[in-house]
Amino acid sequence: MKAFRLDELEAERTANEGAYLQFLRERNMSVGLYALNAGEHDPQKPHGQDEVYFVVSGRASITVGLETTEVARGSVVYVPAGVAHKFHHISEDLRVLVVFSPPEA
Repeated sequence: MKAFRLDELEAERTANEGAYLQFLRERNMSVGLYALNAGEHDPQKPHGQDEVYFVVSGRASITVGLETTEVARGSVVYVPAGVAHKFHHISEDLRVLVVFSPPEA
């Protein structure tokens, strides 16, 4: 079994001074913690994998393709491979679990 604590993942992500920390990589998926602070710009480009975002904390909008919705703690968003997507109007520091399938390259 592999088990993780969000507070420890956040501390590791902060120590590595990056917005993204991949903490699990298996044959068919990878999982990471993505962080954007209030007012920050999301630099993402489309990925070659399907993604699922689970918002752990914070508040923002996300645009996937031509659709936009607001997200907050507990929101789950699916992003198909190759589709442009960005978080924006980040009004509260955003912490998001990201699941890639297959694993992020």
